[in-house]
Amino acid sequence: MFIDSHCHLNLLAEEEGGLDAVIAQAKEVGVDHILCISIDKASCHDVISIAESHPDITASVGIHPNVDQDENFTVEELIKLAQHDKVIAIGETGLDYFRSEGDLEWQRDRFRTHIEVGKQLKKPLIIHTREARDDTMDILEKEGAEQAGGIIHCFTENWETAQRALDIGFYISLSGIVTFKNAVELQDVARKLPLDRILIETDAPYLAPVPHRGKTNKPAFVKHVAEFLAELRGDTVENIAQATSENFHRLFPTV
Repeated sequence: MFIDSHCHLNLLAEEEGGLDAVIAQAKEVGVDHILCISIDKASCHDVISIAESHPDITASVGIHPNVDQDENFTVEELIKLAQHDKVIAIGETGLDYFRSEGDLEWQRDRFRTHIEVGKQLKKPLIIHTREARDDTMDILEKEGAEQAGGIIHCFTENWETAQRALDIGFYISLSGIVTFKNAVELQDVARKLPLDRILIETDAPYLAPVPHRGKTNKPAFVKHVAEFLAELRGDTVENIAQATSENFHRLFPTV
């Protein structure tokens, strides 16, 4: 029924009952698939291992923009890792000017490397952007990222940025942030988005949606994002679940 399009399952291993309990809880509420996202070299191997052990979990490989600038993949290294059968996406990658300071050309270079791998392998990109919306979109457009496709994950940007992403064929993924009372601008964007381009996610263990805000987020909580979107858009939960799942399978046809 639901697909969690962005989750860091490897960071939930210490939860009560371990990963098996976390995954079982998700299945109980109708989560049919989870895309497990890496943020650095170590977690690339962790998420692949988790995906190998579960038929309804897939993985991404990449390095988050805030990871130390000395940790990098070459195009060739990342291609080799991303050719694993359970790896369906590249990332998360992108730009983050909130946590990093100074000359950030290294972030942009790392970003370009991921885009090149996505293009070569025809595997969609998982994009993280924070306080860098213009540079993020400029690089995606200039580097021809539409050849790979992808997702702007945990979207918190304005309607103009959403339109630029939609114009290059990208999907917009909404997280628990959209349920927060102060997320008025984001909620307005969520109303306007075409239903055939929306995905839902948890970004667990971060950003738990209302009514679990402030607690450890889990894939099972993606249903609350769907429920909120249904109410926000005057739709049914069933229709939101079906549409976002169909969108995921359209972007990732091998899943």
